[in-house]
Amino acid sequence: MHRLPSPSPATCAVLRTALRRADFTPDGCRDLLGATAYAALARNEVVPALRVTHGGSPLETLLRLFLLGADVPREQAEAALPVEQCLAGGWVEPAGDGADQDAVRATVDIRPYAGEPAPRPGGAAADWWIVSDLGCSAGGSGSAGRPADVVLGAYGASATLAGITVRRPVGTALDIGTGSGVQALHASRHAGRVTATDVNPRALHFAALTLALSGVDNVDLVRGSLFEPVGEARYDLVVANPPYVISPAPPTSVPTAAVPSPLTRHTYRDGGMEGDDLCRTLVTRAAHHLADGGYCQLLANWQHVEGQDWRDRLADWVRPTGCDALVIQREVQDPAQYVELWLRDSGDHLSDPARYAARYDAWLGGFERQRVSGIGFGWITLRRSGADHPVVRIEEWPHPVEQPLGEHLERWFDRQDFLRAHDDAGLLTSRLRLADGVVQEQVGVPGAEDPEHLVLRHERGLRRATRVDTVGAGFAGACDGTLPAGTILDAIAQLIGEDPVLLRDRTPDTIRLLVEQGFLEP
Repeated sequence: MHRLPSPSPATCAVLRTALRRADFTPDGCRDLLGATAYAALARNEVVPALRVTHGGSPLETLLRLFLLGADVPREQAEAALPVEQCLAGGWVEPAGDGADQDAVRATVDIRPYAGEPAPRPGGAAADWWIVSDLGCSAGGSGSAGRPADVVLGAYGASATLAGITVRRPVGTALDIGTGSGVQALHASRHAGRVTATDVNPRALHFAALTLALSGVDNVDLVRGSLFEPVGEARYDLVVANPPYVISPAPPTSVPTAAVPSPLTRHTYRDGGMEGDDLCRTLVTRAAHHLADGGYCQLLANWQHVEGQDWRDRLADWVRPTGCDALVIQREVQDPAQYVELWLRDSGDHLSDPARYAARYDAWLGGFERQRVSGIGFGWITLRRSGADHPVVRIEEWPHPVEQPLGEHLERWFDRQDFLRAHDDAGLLTSRLRLADGVVQEQVGVPGAEDPEHLVLRHERGLRRATRVDTVGAGFAGACDGTLPAGTILDAIAQLIGEDPVLLRDRTPDTIRLLVEQGFLEP
């Protein structure tokens, strides 16, 4: 691999100025490349961008150098950035074998990244740059054929976790498995101090480069696994995009030359624990490191085991924490799909067919021994509520959502506090309002006089939908925050000719559901 640059504040400041001057930002790159080439970069395809960046402007030069991995004539490079300082700092090197001084190439990828808006009204978004191994900044994993300690840039999972994270201002935050530092960057905007950890020393070096180049100075980098580096410290926010890939240990038989080691492992994705134990361990230990009211949010994979309900397995993870918990399964893959995904990620599909088949077979064999019928992917959010009876919700929601979701998830936990504090009598005295973005759909046979059922659908956030009867729909529509819930039910009872006492008795469960799912808000 190339010599890594130094995160020297002075050099990074000069380079950052050059990047800004050339508008090497997400908006600047999108405007230059156009929608088609810019979208292709997210799929790890650089050819469309190479075709439209040969004009020689500073922005085109920086794109070709740091994002597209192309050699750049030194004269063009000097018009875009301080080449001598970048050479001395290790950001670029002479092209060829070192003797050719007429062209330079990058030693790392640098990807412009849209920063988190400041947590104050009108706060502007920051310009950030994610530094990663060559070939790992333009989307995808880019780990094919690379060493085990390869460091990726910002990719789909990074964006997903950043989008679901609660962004309230906090004093302290912890980023476990920081990689190139994406989550630490986001946390730096709304946390007074951030601690970022990783077991991979190269990842910590890349995170230092990302932070220094982006001008962020409130993040401490510490090497170690999970919570080990932070001792007994507690945090207001813990985020983790951990190495959640479930890669079973190979059989005890020793591989031969014809059948090599069954798995290609990378630090960013393979945690070294059996099955889904790494994610389980992270979840069960999280509460001990959360301050009162603190959140832990992570991406995870979990096994679907024959003879067990996957929800029960996840409940065993989150119930011992003493935290309110919301677990959302976004996708399930069968073992073969899962193995193929991660063999392609590591480039094994490009190897010798016999080698690929051996690794495929070994991975499937591991799943068979553990009776794994599928692998779920999703989001886990914990909040240290201090409640005697924490709320645990585990559900499947594979449908499209609207990111960012952090604010919507925070409000879900706030509504749990409200529901916990109100028994049925108290609920009927509360004033509720229909949430913004809720619409009603009538489902039935075309031309029928009456619909078969009614559906409330939320057009924001998780975009939930729930079936209601005419009472539930009428009640939701009448909630504007001015009248107590009980008063609205009494009026509905009079309209439909039902005993108001009976209606009050049977409706609180429906109201609780509508509040919990965000159709109604206190």
